[in-house]
Amino acid sequence: MSFTTQSTNGTTGTQTTAATAAQKSMPINQDQFLQMLMAELKNQNPMNPNSSDPMQFISQLAQFTSVEQQTYTAESTQTMASGQNNATAIALIGHTVDYTDPTTQAPASGVVKSVEFTSSGPTLTINGTSGISASAVNQVS
Repeated sequence: MSFTTQSTNGTTGTQTTAATAAQKSMPINQDQFLQMLMAELKNQNPMNPNSSDPMQFISQLAQFTSVEQQTYTAESTQTMASGQNNATAIALIGHTVDYTDPTTQAPASGVVKSVEFTSSGPTLTINGTSGISASAVNQVS
């Protein structure tokens, strides 16, 4: 978990920030944040806040909603990017492309005959050679 503490020097009025090396090396991830927030929310009574800040409960709900929306946005963006990659690969069928051969790493050229969709993304079949990543294409004619 990554926590930062601030203290104010009473004589000079300056603020100092300190975090231990162990805390810096273990950043909190999204799931850990949500687990901590849910545990805290479950143990709170919104009708009887035990904090000096009665708005803390609402603030925590807003944080939870914000993280949830960011997660949905990231998932939606990933889905759109995947769809765009698939559409781009399909558009290459019948076109002559210059690409880097995955086995020899030499430049090659050929006509894209088909596209196969794998868990790692679309792959092309060019001149009878399948499994060529769309990212290997350098130019389309």
